[in-house]
Amino acid sequence: RIPDLSELDGKDWETCMTMNETWGFKSYANNWKSVQTLVRNLIDIASKGGNYLLNVGPKADGSFPQESIDILKGMGTWMKVNGEAIYDTKASPLGLFTWGRCTLKQNGANTTLYISVFDWPKDGKLLIPGLTNDITSVKLLANGTSLKREKTAEGVVIYVPAQAIDPNATVIRLDVKGKVENNANKPKEKMKAGELD
Repeated sequence: RIPDLSELDGKDWETCMTMNETWGFKSYANNWKSVQTLVRNLIDIASKGGNYLLNVGPKADGSFPQESIDILKGMGTWMKVNGEAIYDTKASPLGLFTWGRCTLKQNGANTTLYISVFDWPKDGKLLIPGLTNDITSVKLLANGTSLKREKTAEGVVIYVPAQAIDPNATVIRLDVKGKVENNANKPKEKMKAGELD
């Protein structure tokens, strides 16, 4: 089970998961999790300040099942482009979004937020609720395309392209002035969770 942010209270924690339904190799175990599920689980756990321990059950000869290799390659492809949003980040100061997750890096007195979008907005507007900081830059992490934004009473609206870049999770990098106020324990809507064991 992945804990809720309110349960963590700033403590480090780890989540262990399998790639299918078993901890060891079973020739009949073919219920493999998708690359999308595992990437989103990774993002979800990072957004809560946790560590993801992903079990890979080798065969009797020590080799990995081909399915495991293919899934890990898919995760590696996503990480090659978006690893900045995971490595050396901290938990979201903004809580959990129904459409995705957030991770953070402090850059001296300023902050970088990585917004990982799972459910792309159909109207082209992505609301980041509770964000009041002045924004210096908003870009798609994968290709550096700058995005327009607008401050509203509810937070910041980012105007995104019609289609997501990555079906697993498209990451938007926001550079903001100052530290972001911690609203992590105040989710306004029910959160979506990844597929868990």
